[in-house]
Amino acid sequence: MSLLELKDVSKIYGPLKALDKVSLTVEEGEWVAIMGPSGSGKSTMMNIISCLDTPTEGQVLLDGVDIAKENSKRLTEIRRDKIGLIFQQFHLVNYLTALENVMVAQYYHSMPDEAEAMEALEMVGLKDRAKHLPAQLSGGEQQRVCIARALTNHPEIMLADEPTGNLDEANENIVLDLFRQLHKAGTTLIVVTHDPEVADVAGRTIILEHGKIKKEVINSKEK
Repeated sequence: MSLLELKDVSKIYGPLKALDKVSLTVEEGEWVAIMGPSGSGKSTMMNIISCLDTPTEGQVLLDGVDIAKENSKRLTEIRRDKIGLIFQQFHLVNYLTALENVMVAQYYHSMPDEAEAMEALEMVGLKDRAKHLPAQLSGGEQQRVCIARALTNHPEIMLADEPTGNLDEANENIVLDLFRQLHKAGTTLIVVTHDPEVADVAGRTIILEHGKIKKEVINSKEK
């Protein structure tokens, strides 16, 4: 059974079809990039997969469960228990330290565990910056805190929306190296990006246009 499957998924806003009968399968441990111009449906697809929104039509199977049929309370539970989210804008709490920002995610999942949160920061190379506030961290460091925050609850699937969009080349490479490590460890990754170089690191690239899958590219070379 596939980890994630979209079957004829549409999202309709009045006369606009943000997604138009999209079908997609993602296997456990796969790394998929999603690309496309503005308005192609990338963010809509990501919101549906991450349980932040529901489709107008179609099925979205996560671990065999059709999340398109679940209510908002159940979607919150699924997102909490199965999904790690990484955003372009970081969404860190500015008056909490890096360590405390990671522990916030634990609070919503179970009980905060400082040792586990510190371990997540160590995984992204920020153990020595644990007591720093977001304003005291570079953009690349803030993004790595976001990755640590997403990791702390051991998600089955990691979703990243333009995770390198606000980063310079050096920090982009650091983040991509972290994604390589996560992929090697078996984490399923879905990354929305506008950057062909970022997409090329994934195993497969899905290109959206006007709410439909225009093309699918298998990136077979070693990265």
